[in-house]
Amino acid sequence: MHVIKRIPPGPENPLGDRWIGFAHGDGWTVGIHGTPHPELLGQAVSGGCIRMRNADVIRIYDRVKLGTPVIVYP
Repeated sequence: MHVIKRIPPGPENPLGDRWIGFAHGDGWTVGIHGTPHPELLGQAVSGGCIRMRNADVIRIYDRVKLGTPVIVYP
């Protein structure tokens, strides 16, 4: 995968305050992450990720360990 641009941590990072990756393949990754724009939650504006309020994803991040199974239901 070729990195086009790195976005540093901070208030405008589209991944919010935490990233929990759970699926990946050749050139793609899907995960659970926060957002600097919670007003957009519930709208299809990501590339397939699960977006949450930053405070909520921080609580989950602090509780899961590497290797925790993730099941996503439609």
